[in-house]
Amino acid sequence: MSAHPRHAHETTLVLLQQALQDCLSASGFDAAHDTLAVAYSGGLDSTVLLWVAAQWARESGSISRLAPLHVHHGLSPHADAWLAHAQACCAQLGLVLQSERVQLEGVADSGVEEAARLARYAALGRLCRQQGARMLLTAHHLDDQAETVLLQLLRGSGLAGLSGMDRCNTAPALLGDDRLLMSRPFLGVTRAQLEVVADAMSLKWVEDESNSDPRYTRNALRHQVMPALGQVFPGYQQRLARAAGHAQGAQELLREVAEQDLAHCREDEHLRMPPLRALSEQRFLNLMRHWFGLRGMRMPSAAWMQEMRHQLLQADVEAQLCVSHPDGEVHRYRERVFLAPRRTPPDEGAVATLRWNGQAQWRLPAWYGMLHFDRIGADDVRPGFDPAWLQGQSLLACGRSGGERIRLAANRPARSLKQQYQSADVPAWERPYLPLVWAGESLLFAAGIGMDCGQFAACGERISLRWQPD
Repeated sequence: MSAHPRHAHETTLVLLQQALQDCLSASGFDAAHDTLAVAYSGGLDSTVLLWVAAQWARESGSISRLAPLHVHHGLSPHADAWLAHAQACCAQLGLVLQSERVQLEGVADSGVEEAARLARYAALGRLCRQQGARMLLTAHHLDDQAETVLLQLLRGSGLAGLSGMDRCNTAPALLGDDRLLMSRPFLGVTRAQLEVVADAMSLKWVEDESNSDPRYTRNALRHQVMPALGQVFPGYQQRLARAAGHAQGAQELLREVAEQDLAHCREDEHLRMPPLRALSEQRFLNLMRHWFGLRGMRMPSAAWMQEMRHQLLQADVEAQLCVSHPDGEVHRYRERVFLAPRRTPPDEGAVATLRWNGQAQWRLPAWYGMLHFDRIGADDVRPGFDPAWLQGQSLLACGRSGGERIRLAANRPARSLKQQYQSADVPAWERPYLPLVWAGESLLFAAGIGMDCGQFAACGERISLRWQPD
């Protein structure tokens, strides 16, 4: 028997409160010490979420550690009024709103929706770090989940896309922090249920006029497609969410297989071609998608993946293959596969100078890395330079000009950098990003190879140079 209409909001409110508590408990959230952030736009969904979270915080004695966050896009002429409304509502709850203004410039109309989403989450991530929050609550609900699954289906997405949104996960690509949890406690609740609570509690919210603009894909689904689905398939939201759950289970199996294949094919930071060749087509593609994801690279199209696989498998053994990706490059070198980030080579003749006075690091942005000056104790057998000699030296970092030679130890001959790179197995495409460090006419260090022994100290405390790429 359904609840009496007069008490329907009470039943739903208990459901919302329990959903929030379950979300916090499952994530190990500590109400006594952790700060809880809430993404609060001022709309219906986030207004109910903030109200429920504030009620929970008061009861748990943690209202001072509840941080409502608002992002001002400036896209609407009403954005200032929404910010003022959000501040006033927070003040009524005894909370102080934290906000950030972002600007979208040079974005085509077709890309505004995605650009605004990315800017919003990046701002929320920054606000969370400022407030010391380890969890961010968002007001995504069951209708949002259904829209996401249907949209991904219409885009032809794979299982990862059809899995929809997780109830709780880290989203470093969006929030910029892999330690920050993003939780969606209302993911099993419909928007209609949120409306029942909002009306019963006389909550005030704002309406974003862009939510009814059919130029945006989600709005077209929400206002034109979803109502028709509801007429033919009542409760379709739950069905699509259930399908997303099935996809999540299948995706988890694929992830487990990919981790096993990665452990078998991986060596250091690259993959070995012989075991890759032994994989079936689908396991090969599944492994590469998993590897791309671990490196923070976007998923390319299925056609791109097939072409990459064809080139990797068909190229000659000695070929130095490069397949361009929007976020980097896929290289094959000596029967190994590497992922290299997309970078711009240093300008020809690029140099950087430093007078060393005990610095521990030297940032070299043109070469995408950091030079470290590591101190070695007198009892340590590793080689290095005398700090007194190095003190005050004018150091110069630059690229290769040709003809440079380096001697790594007194009992070894000096050899050309090309020979040393080959011996050290440094791929050719990495060499432009490996600087040389000079003190006057003396080559001290070649990144990727090591230090020249010509100026090594015989004893005492020493300084060792070490290159760390970004």
